Amino acid sequence: MRSESRTRWTKGFVVVATLVLLIFSGGVQHGTTAIEDTYEKLKVFTEILSLVQSNYVDDVNSKELIYGAVKGMLETLDPHSSFMSPDAFREMQVETQGSFGGLGIEITVKDRMLTVVAPIEGTPADRAGIHPGDRIVKIEGQFTKDLTLMDAVRRLRGPKGSKVTISILREGQLEPFDVTLVREVIEVKSVRQKELGDGIFYIRIASFQERTSKDLERALEQAQKSNSNALILDLRNDPGGLLNQAVAVSDMFLDKGQLIVYTRGRQKDQDLRFTAEHASGFPKLPMVVLVNGGSASASEIVAGALQDWKRAVILGTKTFGKGSVQTVIPLSDGSGLRLTTAKYFTPKGRSIHGSGIVPDIVVELPRPEAKPLTPAEQQAQEQLLQGKSPRDQKIGDQEGEGIEIGRREVADPQKDVQLQRAMEILKATRILEKNGASPAAAAKASS
Repeated sequence: MRSESRTRWTKGFVVVATLVLLIFSGGVQHGTTAIEDTYEKLKVFTEILSLVQSNYVDDVNSKELIYGAVKGMLETLDPHSSFMSPDAFREMQVETQGSFGGLGIEITVKDRMLTVVAPIEGTPADRAGIHPGDRIVKIEGQFTKDLTLMDAVRRLRGPKGSKVTISILREGQLEPFDVTLVREVIEVKSVRQKELGDGIFYIRIASFQERTSKDLERALEQAQKSNSNALILDLRNDPGGLLNQAVAVSDMFLDKGQLIVYTRGRQKDQDLRFTAEHASGFPKLPMVVLVNGGSASASEIVAGALQDWKRAVILGTKTFGKGSVQTVIPLSDGSGLRLTTAKYFTPKGRSIHGSGIVPDIVVELPRPEAKPLTPAEQQAQEQLLQGKSPRDQKIGDQEGEGIEIGRREVADPQKDVQLQRAMEILKATRILEKNGASPAAAAKASS
């Protein structure tokens, strides 16, 4: 028995030693003291590993122990860094190459809870009225408290036509409610457009996909043909997407050579700069960009660049604040590492991550007045954080019965106060432009 224990301990130590080698060969060494300190802490780890393998009441698998330790280590970094087992890594590769059944929501971990960044319009989540900021406390009856972001994504995805029930805790509500959704193949039309009248052209970007910039180019050509003289770009509830598309979209509105976004990491190869490469082929029309708390990642890059260069007025509410870069690294045993390696910065050096983009003009949407939480309500929410359930409530189904329907394919000026305000500003710019003000300056002054 002791010989077997030593063998297991040795195998565990070899794995740990390999991890240490990878850390120090791929990163920057900050002096002998730091290295020695790390090795001292690893001694404690190997001691615990040996004790567990020798004394735990049940036989344990050394690989599962090591994988569990790595997962725990990455969870201490940020919500977006994670470890993927070989099976999970293969699953991720398949999903990124083809279609998958999903709900149409972008999620993250915020304040220790699985949080909706934004639903994607036209998807099951959108039709059911899921809101940005909603907390997903359960998936199929299991608490999400201890789930990694990747684990949560895998549970939410599944075969087309299959059902999944999620428990939602919404701001201002004491108890969670259940919503049952039917998974669909998520194929979202990225760009929609509409003439609003009075020479104002409206373009909405739902997410940044491979064809977003080309679809936007066609929409702008249509705006030119309609003789529009003002533009509204709606990035509300746009959870982001591809970086190259965020750059390409920004490029359409900026002058050649203007900085769009840059990244900064610990390694030099993570320090990248993206600039506008083409002279703008479209007239510099007065422009307002709409954002809110569901605008994240690529949306924030576009909004930040246009704001810094005073190309457009940003209107709405503060964006989500997802401004980090994740790199997927294959590992030798077929597993994978998803690691945050850099952060995004706007042309003026503002970090997007955690702070978001603050609009030039803040316009809140009307919402029911929420009462302050009572001590009992605060306790109930704390129980949810700890994986304990207050009394659950079941309402709604795929169609969102009993929940506000959240369709946002094309905004309605009659019902959308942010869009109304944007139109008022653009109408006022025409008067100011006659006096020689630039489009952006005129738009800002008219507010």
